[in-house]
Amino acid sequence: MDGQNYETAVDRAIREAQERGAFDDLPGKGKPLRGLDRPHDDNWWVNDWMKREGVSMEDLLPAPIRLRKEVDRLPVTLRALNDENAVRDVINELNGRILEFLRAPHGPTVPIDRVRVDEAIERWRAERPTPAGAATPEPAVVDQPVRRRWWRRERGPGRG
Repeated sequence: MDGQNYETAVDRAIREAQERGAFDDLPGKGKPLRGLDRPHDDNWWVNDWMKREGVSMEDLLPAPIRLRKEVDRLPVTLRALNDENAVRDVINELNGRILEFLRAPHGPTVPIDRVRVDEAIERWRAERPTPAGAATPEPAVVDQPVRRRWWRRERGPGRG
């Protein structure tokens, strides 16, 4: 059998469909194929699906990395808020998800800890632009009781 005259079943089916005119009225006929000018990407179908479905690449990251990125972006996120209660709500919601992850960790080992609410709010206050002519309020000082560690407690009389 001559290699040049060999026709596979698929080739024959395509040729017969062309002869019948099955491809004459297809949408996009005569137009260039989409994406031919872009470099070859093995994951083109994944990227197209993600773009079509509105999925970001960050959604595919493991939970600890996603949470760590949120903690790192927190100052920028908080800067957009105008109300201290909203700031507290955002921080508490993030801390809740971090705590949930820490109770049942999965994925790669990434050091992550809850956000300190008071420190984040102080940083938020410091980064906020103060309106012209407005007096800057003094931060409220809260007396914290001195905590003594059990190994540093003073020993009473007769305790060596």
